[in-house]
Amino acid sequence: MQGVISDRERERLLKLMAGATFIIFFQAYMVAPIIPALSAIFGTSAETVGLIVPAYLIPYGIATLAYGLLADRLGIQRVMFTSLAAFVALTVLSATARSIEQLALWRIATGIGASGVVPLALALVGRLYPYEKRGRPLGWLFGAMAGGMAFGSPLGAMLVPYIDWQGLFVVVGAVGGVLLLVLLPYRSVIAAMVQPVSGTLGDLLRVYKDLLGAPRGQRTYGFVLVNSMFHSGVFTWLGVYFERRYGLGPVGIGLALLGYGVPGLLLGPPIGRAADRWGRARLIPIGLILSTVAAVLLMFDFPIFFAPVVATILSLGYDMTQPLFAGIVTSLGGKRAGQAMGLNVFTLFVGFGLGSLIFGWLLRFDFGTALAVFAVVELSLALASFALFRSEMPSRAKQPLPSGSGAAGAGTNQRTDGP
Repeated sequence: MQGVISDRERERLLKLMAGATFIIFFQAYMVAPIIPALSAIFGTSAETVGLIVPAYLIPYGIATLAYGLLADRLGIQRVMFTSLAAFVALTVLSATARSIEQLALWRIATGIGASGVVPLALALVGRLYPYEKRGRPLGWLFGAMAGGMAFGSPLGAMLVPYIDWQGLFVVVGAVGGVLLLVLLPYRSVIAAMVQPVSGTLGDLLRVYKDLLGAPRGQRTYGFVLVNSMFHSGVFTWLGVYFERRYGLGPVGIGLALLGYGVPGLLLGPPIGRAADRWGRARLIPIGLILSTVAAVLLMFDFPIFFAPVVATILSLGYDMTQPLFAGIVTSLGGKRAGQAMGLNVFTLFVGFGLGSLIFGWLLRFDFGTALAVFAVVELSLALASFALFRSEMPSRAKQPLPSGSGAAGAGTNQRTDGP
């Protein structure tokens, strides 16, 4: 590895990939808090406008499967840069929408076009860093995701009154274009790090079968799905929640959401290092419990100045779970890292889309009912995680066992032997 890329270049590439991840998630999450504003602009209900969130997330998740396959066959650098260019163009073109239906179509197209960047950046980390050191770089990427949420949520709502929603899309697309230009010189470096993998369709399907057939893969992808449904369901509708319960406008909603994403932005790398040092088995249950606590707090009336604290707790729950699941996935795919991570991001974003749809459907009852259902599901995950992820401990945490005990090597998260 060192003969191909220096440590300094590797770190610079990591920061640039984090920048691209940030702007993509900024774009994804700047929409949810402006649902009330878009409802007024287009003259339709908030529930109808809310459909533009899954209109982006579900196609994004589905398309990641194709991008993972293409990356393994054509090369990560070709697919990643094409996808980033599509993100730039389609984000800008979204500003031309003249109805909520047109905006939904542009969101579908953007979700499909943009979904090759983040999963391939995550897969690339698996080639740039050994498993026992991936926590920190994965923390950077997931911290960038959280940062995109942290700034996209409040700034999207706060900027719309000044530059309109169209201006918001144009500015974000322009920033993505700058990042694309800065990343272009690294095409050859990425190509040298990850060589294309050949194989038949049967080989590709066999990898999916192996990933989903092994217990480690089943529990990891399963938790990614349900946990993402929880977080997207709650977060997507927080803007509407604050508008209806506290009568907040766009700026007030932005301020109420200020805490979301901050833990990941500031603590992403430290959380990753903690996972490498102490084991994912110890952190994942804590993250799931924190998420449950946030949902329960939202069921009660609290002073509005406490809202950013609740958003911070919700965000910390995400930051202590999904990045750690991704760390496990990087050890599952072997030579087909793009395919394994593509499946992970597919699961993540399909969960995002389904979560927002299901929570919106539950709102026909009320926010309390929706929050209670989601809190019960998340708490169930937390309790199950104590047993299901108990083996995800670092190798050095194990105590020496007597020779011939037959248990040597059990209970480590440093396995690289596939699913």
